[in-house]
Amino acid sequence: MDEKDLRILKTIASERINSPERIHEHTGIPKSTVHYRIEQLREKGVILNDLYEMDLSKVGLSIVLISEVYAEYEEDYHESVGERIGEIEGVNQVYFTMGDTDFIVIAHVTDRRMVEDLVESYESIDEIRRTSSKFVITTVKNESHPINDFEHETLVEAILEE
Repeated sequence: MDEKDLRILKTIASERINSPERIHEHTGIPKSTVHYRIEQLREKGVILNDLYEMDLSKVGLSIVLISEVYAEYEEDYHESVGERIGEIEGVNQVYFTMGDTDFIVIAHVTDRRMVEDLVESYESIDEIRRTSSKFVITTVKNESHPINDFEHETLVEAILEE
């Protein structure tokens, strides 16, 4: 994997495109090179399917970090603090939750240094009081399309027959 591969993967993810011609337009990498690189990334298992889903561990983002973030309560803090957490480089998902924890934050990182940088970034937000982070050891299930977790009949009953 090199800089061109990363530019192609970043374009696929950020622009949500998968055509070599459109990737070429965004990156300036020749279309034939884009096509060849995509095929190589498929063979290496980085690109998993025709939806261009990626195996993040093969890109180098092998550590999944789940952080509980505790913030000081203020009116509408969930919006302002949540947005600031979401703007931190490396943060993939931010959830405002009920209960003792204010936010659950998911990040995919390369190493412990990135973990430390993320935690420092969280704690640099004035309203954040403390964090508790955990590393994922084994991913048991990671369904990118949650609709697949339901039988068709269940969805019909729950959504269409209300």
